Amino acid sequence: MTNATGFAPRAVLADRLRTHGLATDAALIAGGALFTAALAQVEVPMWPVPVTGQTLAVVLVGATLGARRGVLSMLVYAIVGLAGAPFFADAQGGLHALTLPSFGYVIGFIPAAGLIGWLARRNWDRKVGRAAVAMLLASAIPFVTGLPYLAVALGALGAPNDLQSVLAAGLYPFIVGGIAKALIAAGVLPLAWKALGRR
Repeated sequence: MTNATGFAPRAVLADRLRTHGLATDAALIAGGALFTAALAQVEVPMWPVPVTGQTLAVVLVGATLGARRGVLSMLVYAIVGLAGAPFFADAQGGLHALTLPSFGYVIGFIPAAGLIGWLARRNWDRKVGRAAVAMLLASAIPFVTGLPYLAVALGALGAPNDLQSVLAAGLYPFIVGGIAKALIAAGVLPLAWKALGRR
């Protein structure tokens, strides 16, 4: 059976668990948020935006859980962090995180998890080539929200916030690392599917 897009949606990795239901979904969503918080602490300190493992976590969580649970997991991550848990880079949390120049990227994690989860349901996480394309697309989304947010935050701090300054601070330093993280995820997920297939 196909949907309106012509694709036949299949299970994501989380659907292969033996137990299903609301409690399982809640545990998966919370686990995804905690995993993202943990990789946020894998950090190369930089100002105004640090290099972290968050993007890798986002694409892995979204692809593993699917769009709905992935989006909810990133919402939990953002909300619990804003509530005060040390979920963000450098173990930061609380409402003051809204003033951080990097918070726009956190906002972008939500649609990024949704996109990669949607693609994973359509088997884009099964083969390395398509998985790499999917991961790169999803990894680009946080920049769509992150760069404008960064521009506003830099302006509020009295720092240069013209286009070139924003790109130099919030995009160029992350291109190589972003590609590397997307390729790591694109390699891990097909391997996980192969391992499940042998069981």
